[in-house]
Amino acid sequence: MFDTKIAIVVRDDLAPWQKLNVTAFLTSGIVAQTPTIIGEAYRDAAGHVYNPMTIQPMVVLVADQDTLRSIHKRSLERGVVTSAYVEEMFSTGHDGANREVFAKFSPEDAKLVGLAMRAEKKVVDKITKGAKMHP
Repeated sequence: MFDTKIAIVVRDDLAPWQKLNVTAFLTSGIVAQTPTIIGEAYRDAAGHVYNPMTIQPMVVLVADQDTLRSIHKRSLERGVVTSAYVEEMFSTGHDGANREVFAKFSPEDAKLVGLAMRAEKKVVDKITKGAKMHP
């Protein structure tokens, strides 16, 4: 149905609240990159209106730190723009502080806790090799 795939990969050793937090933030980056994936508003039987959501499903995967670094490297090599979240962002309180702490790290020394991407299905599958379905 879709030529593209959205994959979110979170580090496997995070607390449940951290996995949810990272997934939400990473998803917002995918939507910002491709606003056309947002569908129409939802309406219930009583006529209440709800926010529109993405028209495309997303897969949430988990990986250890080494696998996450490999996924990051493969995404950079293939030129796939990702949403990325580093561990230090858990200690900040707003977007500006997130950017400031994120800018301190390179791909080699970042303590990644999550990545998200949307690209051609086969490309995403190759990039995310080694990650597993979230339990």
